[in-house]
Amino acid sequence: MEMGRTKATRDRRRAIFLASLLVAAAVWVLWTDNPRAGQGSRAARAALGNPAGQPQLVRVTPLPPVEGMQCEWLPASSATTLVGTLRQGNVPARSAAMDGGPRGVEVDRAPARVIRDTYPTYSAIAVDLHSDEVYLQDENLFGYKVFHRLDHTPPGAEFTEPRRMVGGNNTKLEFNCALYVDPQSGDVYSVNNDTMDTMVVFPREARGNVAPMRQLHTPHGTYGIAVDERAGEMFLTVQHINAVMVYRKTAAGEDKPLRTLRGENTELEDPHGVAVDTQRNLLFVSNHGSVKDTQPPGAGRFEPPSITVYPLDASGDTAPLRIIEGSRTGLNWPSHLFADPEHGELYVANDVGDSILVFRATDSGDVSPVREIRGSRTGLKNPTGVFVDTKNDELWVSNMGNHRAVVFPRDASGNVAPLRTIRSAPAEKIALAIGNPGATAYDSKREEILVPN
Repeated sequence: MEMGRTKATRDRRRAIFLASLLVAAAVWVLWTDNPRAGQGSRAARAALGNPAGQPQLVRVTPLPPVEGMQCEWLPASSATTLVGTLRQGNVPARSAAMDGGPRGVEVDRAPARVIRDTYPTYSAIAVDLHSDEVYLQDENLFGYKVFHRLDHTPPGAEFTEPRRMVGGNNTKLEFNCALYVDPQSGDVYSVNNDTMDTMVVFPREARGNVAPMRQLHTPHGTYGIAVDERAGEMFLTVQHINAVMVYRKTAAGEDKPLRTLRGENTELEDPHGVAVDTQRNLLFVSNHGSVKDTQPPGAGRFEPPSITVYPLDASGDTAPLRIIEGSRTGLNWPSHLFADPEHGELYVANDVGDSILVFRATDSGDVSPVREIRGSRTGLKNPTGVFVDTKNDELWVSNMGNHRAVVFPRDASGNVAPLRTIRSAPAEKIALAIGNPGATAYDSKREEILVPN
């Protein structure tokens, strides 16, 4: 009886061993019969060894034609096994590529066509009152351009030539979205938003592809800038962590902030623009309204756009003194801000609203602006930058949507034409608004390409 059990055990082990050999043999045949086996991994390793610095399509392998069902469906209760199939010689048909058919196609050729905007689009603006120069932050071509304050592009002209330009790889300008010009030295502060995580500073007369004279490593998603010259402090908004970080104005390298305004009580919700009123000791922040919740992880919500107001020295999880928010405000993706302490007013570049909104510095709640510039005559299209020139009593606006900067009387209101326009593209050119594309899709019914930014 014992010998019978031993023999049966040996038979089972022998069967399992033979089945394992059959599986191994089948896998070996499939591998060695393909002359290109293993080349993909080597190509991948070669690509990693020679990075291009950007995503790239390395290889395309066409699929074999599919005709009907390729594999017979078997229920989970079926007694058929992989070993049984191999023993019977029922190996699936080999693909055309394995038998010398269509193989991998190496992709190394120029695109059929490129969709891009070759003209500047202006995300921010500043005026140097000493030199009478206007600085325009070009987020599309990664640089900034300098014009004379009285420049005006005639209707029939292609565009206005800048006095000088700064841009190129050495400048570290990339998705540059905010601008500040030191009123005394003329130093130019530029904030990068999406990819560079660096604020760079240039001297007034910088031009061309030059390295910045100072750099500050900033948190990812830094957007707005304001400076309290009296205290020598610099305020930066950070979108992704809903914060305002305050640095020494001369901060550089890996310097840490002096203080941080952050937390649920602050009601900071995707903060963008920032402005300071040193007469009233106030800090203003514009919020788009998107919020990332910690519980559950990855959750979020959308709140109405708003402007939150704090004491100038606020830090930590400090609640705002008051909030401008509601349907009567007209806020719609409020971007950069400018505080005019002399007249007690706050100017808002209202991006999606195609307008400039002006509130009192003391406003609170669901209030209407005291003035609004909006309409077909204004030349406003997705305005994101705003600057008040108190010396010449003028209001400057930069547009992301039409390659232009426009200037109005400071107290302008309604559907009014600008005093002057600086245009950096032919009048008929439409700004493509491809800012930071994350994907593309094709609508075959409308024959349209969709690009989310």
